[in-house]
Amino acid sequence: MPSTTAMRQCPELVFVPPRFDVYRAVSHHIRGIFADYTQTIEPLALDEAYLDVTENQRGLPTAAATAKEIRARIHQETGLTASAGVSYNKFLAKLASGARKPNGQLVITPDMGPDFIAALPVDKFHGVGPVTAAKMRRLGIETGADLKARSLCFLQQHFGKSAAWYLGIANGEDDRPVVPDRRRKSIAPAEIEAGVEAMARVVWAWFERATTFGRTVSVKVKFADFRQITRSRSFPTAIACDDLLRQASVDLIRTLLPVNKGVRLLGVTVSNFAQEAADAADTLPLFGIGNVIPPSDNAAPRVATAGVPDGVAGEHR
Repeated sequence: MPSTTAMRQCPELVFVPPRFDVYRAVSHHIRGIFADYTQTIEPLALDEAYLDVTENQRGLPTAAATAKEIRARIHQETGLTASAGVSYNKFLAKLASGARKPNGQLVITPDMGPDFIAALPVDKFHGVGPVTAAKMRRLGIETGADLKARSLCFLQQHFGKSAAWYLGIANGEDDRPVVPDRRRKSIAPAEIEAGVEAMARVVWAWFERATTFGRTVSVKVKFADFRQITRSRSFPTAIACDDLLRQASVDLIRTLLPVNKGVRLLGVTVSNFAQEAADAADTLPLFGIGNVIPPSDNAAPRVATAGVPDGVAGEHR
């Protein structure tokens, strides 16, 4: 939950400052261990990565044996436990990893895959957020088996472009390769602005469906080194114009341009929900602008990640 909410519920709460320099150092050490087994490593975060060990450098007979040895080395060299999921594609490997947290390991073989997916609740599927899961349940789609039974036409009618992905994973299909380095060396300002505009449109679409509006627009940038910065602008009343939301988002991101390092993630968030609406004529100066590391420490009580009903946010990696 946002820390402001936590403080209200527990006034005696003690916050321990994060030590990102330590986290990065340990993460670098662990990735060094990974590199002893394969060079095909796709980092997802400081503490998570995909590894393709089809041909591991130590000549271990199976992926399960490789994962077991990696976990043992992580514990021996850092004192940390680690979970691992082993399977024949990224979708199932991630599910397997989550199923055995903490400090566990699960292997999903091709023979096991169909039954595992069939019994899986839809809200456990990667890419299916709370809002989408609720919509699926309203349509009678509770499990992977239910999702697999629906036609592509039916899913497209209700979920648009995401339909093919949902049907594919319901059938255990995921052809995404493990990409050794997901970070881009550089990104043009025009690409960043276009991405922010696209996210603002997604956030506005949620507004229109929910018929509720917020006063504060924030943009977030996570750099390749995992450092995060946010910028915010607040209006005296709620935003009631999609053009105003897009323009405010772009104006905020421009205060961070040009960037001199790779960008891992962009986000647009709206918070501080209100009754009265502001229109495009509002031209108040920016305020409340500052660096936030991490941004969640100062998040407004009603801010939520994309797809969560009690708030509105959009992110793009």
